[in-house]
Amino acid sequence: MDDTNNMNNSQDAPQGQPGQQPAQEQFVNRPNEEHDLPTENTQPSADTINQSQPSPETVQPVNQIKEVDHSVQFKNRLDLDKLSAAVHKIKNELRKVIVGQEEMIDLLIVSILANGHSLIEGVPGVAKTVTAKLLAKTMQVDFNRIQFTPDLMPSDILGTSVFSMKNNEFEFKPGPIFSNIVLIDEINRAPAKTQAALFEAMAERQVTIDGKEYDLKAPFLVFATQNPVEQEGTYRLPEAQLDRFLFKINVGYPNLKEEIQILTDHDARKTKDPESMVEAIMNGEQIANYQGIVKEILIEEHLIKYIAQIILDTRSNANLYLGASPRASIAIMNGAKAYAAIMGRDFVTPDDIKYIAKAVMRHRIILTPEREMEGLTADRAVDQILENIEIPR
Repeated sequence: MDDTNNMNNSQDAPQGQPGQQPAQEQFVNRPNEEHDLPTENTQPSADTINQSQPSPETVQPVNQIKEVDHSVQFKNRLDLDKLSAAVHKIKNELRKVIVGQEEMIDLLIVSILANGHSLIEGVPGVAKTVTAKLLAKTMQVDFNRIQFTPDLMPSDILGTSVFSMKNNEFEFKPGPIFSNIVLIDEINRAPAKTQAALFEAMAERQVTIDGKEYDLKAPFLVFATQNPVEQEGTYRLPEAQLDRFLFKINVGYPNLKEEIQILTDHDARKTKDPESMVEAIMNGEQIANYQGIVKEILIEEHLIKYIAQIILDTRSNANLYLGASPRASIAIMNGAKAYAAIMGRDFVTPDDIKYIAKAVMRHRIILTPEREMEGLTADRAVDQILENIEIPR
């Protein structure tokens, strides 16, 4: 009874004097003291009841704030730590020899994780072949290099059946295409007949010889180089073959700082073989495992629509004679997933799509003759398309 009277009297206290602790705070701070609660004969006022019994609405926001605080901590759905560490080590190994060319290295690694082939185009001497060879060396897989020439035949690539006097029957002798990573140097120097021999191998990961199919062991990847300047003695790649390449990677000249670093590193190596400086980081089983992880990268529905809109605009663009096919949209999605993975994210962003788009489409679209004569390039045409499409948020 005395406690109850004190509570009521505190409400009438003068403003100059500090009042008693509010009933709500007493309820929170001393929930186990039953003698502080009103007795049966006490009739507390409505204000006292409202103060002494906090409603669920007043407590719920506190719990909600705690939940939000826990959700702020970002954590990937997928374990990308090993993949990111392996990519970082591969880049460090390549930097022992290669100076600059970061975009080429990134796109080549992305193509491996996305299980796609890459066409590398650049003038002679900008480390196209060397980069591809060293990248293959960082992986404990089979590697073959094929130098394309005008007199190269399909059997020189795929293999042929040879009659065995010992067994009195024909035996198939596999060609250099039977490897995990195949580097084709100057692919545009071979005639169309030889280039066509790669169609089945690149698209279906198999070859057919004498009516019998032979599977190519995974991972199977083709890195091809070509020179855009020299046209004598070369053959333009057919569109059907270009479409088999996931990326077309343009390689330019190094800047002044990189040129100086190239000379400094070359002078410091003396007689040391550059290839002996690079060590293996991954094996075939790990590559297959990482390729499986990349397929699980999340891409939202609005980003899928964004990719579809980009491809659709290439088919109705006034600057283009030929737009991109559905294979291009699949390539952008797979490439964006792989790029997000090497960036340490398990989800795709619009920036991933924009970064991958040019490498995917520059060899799949054809400019109209008028625009080509005006100096418009495929890269600029893709940039214009990306600028005109609203980026999803």
